[in-house]
Amino acid sequence: MTFITRNQHKAQGQRNPGVSPKTIERLSVYRRTLANLPASTPFIYSHELAAMCGSSAAQVRRDLMVIGTAGCPSRGYAVAELIELIDKRFAGISSHAVALVGAGTLGRSLIAYLQRRYHRLSIAAVFDKDPDLTSRVVYGIRCYPMGELRRVVEEQSISIAVIALPDASAQEVAEQLTAAGITGILNFAPVSLRVPSGTCVVDIDIAAALDKLAFFARTGRDQYLREVMDESRDKHGH
Repeated sequence: MTFITRNQHKAQGQRNPGVSPKTIERLSVYRRTLANLPASTPFIYSHELAAMCGSSAAQVRRDLMVIGTAGCPSRGYAVAELIELIDKRFAGISSHAVALVGAGTLGRSLIAYLQRRYHRLSIAAVFDKDPDLTSRVVYGIRCYPMGELRRVVEEQSISIAVIALPDASAQEVAEQLTAAGITGILNFAPVSLRVPSGTCVVDIDIAAALDKLAFFARTGRDQYLREVMDESRDKHGH
């Protein structure tokens, strides 16, 4: 479950004119889903992709029009072409290095997951205040003390950071990150961060996501999809 505050949403939209953050998020899900299809599936219809991604056929078609394709009524969309077009939309993000703050259980799990599943961005450095963890190698990545954050961020040209910490220290860490030049933060701490204008923050609130699932588990998937579609139209005019 992700959230982007109003001023951060505006800053991100200026860098991606005409493309909402939610659209970028869905395109990423489509890309991952398409890449996992067997080679015997050269074409896919919007309703098929929607079913795989928990969306609607209409939403998929609107999103794919953003990358310049309307598909073919008789065959649907060419899978290889869709992957190529989405990759073009995401062109250049492979140049981003990522810092992870918090080498605890969550941080280590994120490193392991990203190393196996996500290759366009790489964890370049890990930071922690625990002296028992610093100066060690975590899943092949050096763990530094927080006092070296600015130096390492500058030396390795890191622009994105992940906060995998308790809420008590998340705000202080966010201030250190932005002071070091970080412009994008993925925040797993259950707290709303205050950051300078122009800094993009995506919050992953696991507890809120579980509450949402518990609610819609009672009311059903159809109502959940209606709520998602209504929210998308309200925010982005679709």
